[in-house]
Amino acid sequence: MSVPAPAPATEAPPGQPWKAATAAWIGSALEYYDFFLYGSAAALVFPKVFFDASDPATATLLSLATFGVAYAARPVGALFLGHVGDRLGRKKIMVFTLILMGLSTFLIGCLPTRAQVGGLAPVLLVLCRVLQGISAAGEQASASSMSLEHAPPGRRGFFTSFTLSGTQGGQLIATLVFIPIAQLPEDQLLSWGWRVPFWLSVAVAVVGYLIRRRLRETPAFARQAATEGVVRLPLAVLLREHWADVLRVIAGALIASVSTIFTVWALAYATSDAVGLSRTSVLWVGALANLVALAAIPLWAMLSDRIGRRPVYLFGAVGSAAAMAGYLWAISTGSYPLTLLLGVVAFGLVYSAANGVWPAFYGEMFATRVRLSGVAIGTQIGFAVAGFAVTFAAGIAGPGGDDWSAVALFTAALCVPPAIAALTARETRAVPTELLGERAGREESRQERVSA
Repeated sequence: MSVPAPAPATEAPPGQPWKAATAAWIGSALEYYDFFLYGSAAALVFPKVFFDASDPATATLLSLATFGVAYAARPVGALFLGHVGDRLGRKKIMVFTLILMGLSTFLIGCLPTRAQVGGLAPVLLVLCRVLQGISAAGEQASASSMSLEHAPPGRRGFFTSFTLSGTQGGQLIATLVFIPIAQLPEDQLLSWGWRVPFWLSVAVAVVGYLIRRRLRETPAFARQAATEGVVRLPLAVLLREHWADVLRVIAGALIASVSTIFTVWALAYATSDAVGLSRTSVLWVGALANLVALAAIPLWAMLSDRIGRRPVYLFGAVGSAAAMAGYLWAISTGSYPLTLLLGVVAFGLVYSAANGVWPAFYGEMFATRVRLSGVAIGTQIGFAVAGFAVTFAAGIAGPGGDDWSAVALFTAALCVPPAIAALTARETRAVPTELLGERAGREESRQERVSA
């Protein structure tokens, strides 16, 4: 007679929510250190290293386009990693994405330049960038799903916000590492200096692996596997039961355009001949804005646990349209104090409202059986558009690259779909975790099984 295997535990051990949130924070910080480091290099170094420096405008445009390549690869990675994460668990994806990001970023630091191998150099750069994009496709979705499903009742917003505050932490670290590198003499910066931050990603992969390998799988996923089993084709279930939510997440994810334009295009514009601010001073704007965001993100998330996801997210979307216009105008004046102030307000405070709430806001739209797929696919399609927003902004800015008002209007237009997504979504902050994403009849059946 066979003995049935015991059902997996469905309650989180004491302290596990904090462990999951900490792993999400540290892992996301390390992961996005790699990812945002590329943004700084694409704006300041790569046009001269990998592209034809005799045509600076075209070289900058092509360099910024490689920044968007990773976003184009993200939807493909989301399809695969979302499927695996909903079938095998969140933990495996969190470990895989971290290792892949660390490896691909290290390889960027080893690439030959255009002067050494000609046109092969940008091709190799794009290949490494694609690997970065595949990695990033599963990172935030798996980390936020892990945090959400471990979080205690009434605090999902706060615990899932660690994923995004970790992202801001990674961007802050990348900026602080790049500031002394950017101060090197031009010949040293372009020969070896820019490579050092990329080589540090080896430590990123090792530390992240040690942290994440000790995590337990979430109670919600274990309960799903024990009671109903995992679905064979999460994508089919997702499109059948949650197609409208996927569209909302795609629309909402366009809010990331604020981040890419702030991080990459505004940096290139501020340091161009049209404005003339120094590289180091503009990098400090990003560093201080991210420092403020580290505090603002969990505070906005805690507010969403009290008043709901929708109003906080809506404020972040609408407010970012106005705040970014103010920031780009400040850059155009050439006033560094004004640029610093409005940069911190726009990115550190206002944008953080949407940025800190979206992990809970998006994740709560989906049932456990398809949550990772839903968040990954929806966000990565939206992020793909947001990634190329930098390239579009460079084109919209005109031949001189200094039409900031056109870029401000473009950014504001990209904030409209996220606002619509917030207005049409259901409020989910008070819905029990096991009932998230469930519909009428299925919800009643699900509640009976959970109670039993």
